[in-house]
Amino acid sequence: MTAQEIAVLVGAELRGDDAREVLRVSGFADAGPEAVVFAQDAASLAVALKSTAGLILAPAADGSEERVLAVRDPKYAFALCGRALARKPEGPLVHAAASVDATARLGAGTRVDAGAVIEADVIVGDNGRIGSNVTLCRGALLGDRVVVQAGAVVGATGFGYVRNNATGEYLLFPQQGKCVIEDDVEIGANTTIDRGALGETRIGAGTKIDNQVHIGHNCVIGKNVVIAAQVGISGSCVIEDGAVLAGQVGLGDHVTVGKGVILGGASGVFPHKRVDGPGEMLMGVPAVPLKEYLKTLAKVRRLK
Repeated sequence: MTAQEIAVLVGAELRGDDAREVLRVSGFADAGPEAVVFAQDAASLAVALKSTAGLILAPAADGSEERVLAVRDPKYAFALCGRALARKPEGPLVHAAASVDATARLGAGTRVDAGAVIEADVIVGDNGRIGSNVTLCRGALLGDRVVVQAGAVVGATGFGYVRNNATGEYLLFPQQGKCVIEDDVEIGANTTIDRGALGETRIGAGTKIDNQVHIGHNCVIGKNVVIAAQVGISGSCVIEDGAVLAGQVGLGDHVTVGKGVILGGASGVFPHKRVDGPGEMLMGVPAVPLKEYLKTLAKVRRLK
């Protein structure tokens, strides 16, 4: 891309030569004239200006430097550049070592890596990426630009059993629902998402899920939710739009996490509870507002 194309991409005004070629994003240390870097504040901008980077994304432009592009959020603009400048994978879209059922449908530009298994009646939208050793179970529905990283399983049989009170035997409740992944969702390595039992499990558009997360059957995850590593979500939970679940959060069944709620690391919510407070961080087990959690922690320490 040219420097002018980068400027248009990030919504900035370019001063000087607009034909400079930009090939990659970079850190300061290994930047060259063909690279773009970002600076979040004045201190990092001073470091960036000492580099040989061809373009610098910064909150405010330095009039003496034509290569500085003033943007509202340098880190976000840098991510836009990273996506635009990423090397396109080579070779066939569907690897020879992948297994794709004849009834599955793959959208235009969707890539399937080695060892992936796509079962019957799966539908994957356009420009997706199905990583190595991923399993998309029967009937899973994936939207456009969905990324599923290596080893993940989408649409597995849910963990739902009915107990015979007389004998103690457990019998699997029918797990025949759907698993729907909307547009622009990213699913981390070795994450598992169960299909619905009789209804569906749904992951909303733009949601980002880290590695080694488990999402149980019939969960409904909203749009632009962020779920960090090792989170466990029991069946029939609802996570509303914009919520954030930090690492190792645990949710009992039928929990509702309200819009914009932030659950701090290793916190937990008991079954059939609802937690609210947009933009508020909750901590602990059971999860409570951070100030309350810290007060309780201080009292416990004084007991020693």
